[in-house]
Amino acid sequence: MWTDEVLEEIHKIREEHAKAFNYDLQAICDDLRRKQAESGRQIISRPLKQPRWQQDNNAVQVSV
Repeated sequence: MWTDEVLEEIHKIREEHAKAFNYDLQAICDDLRRKQAESGRQIISRPLKQPRWQQDNNAVQVSV
């Protein structure tokens, strides 16, 4: 069976990181945000794209 070595390494690193925080998603996200802030890189965020049916003025919108 063919395996992607790069993908396997990414999975290993992600597993080790999660294990270090006892698989606590909040702690994992907090750590990643801290690392992002400390990186000194400019963070550019863009607003989420709206679904096409919301962008189209001619679309019928269903209200519930």
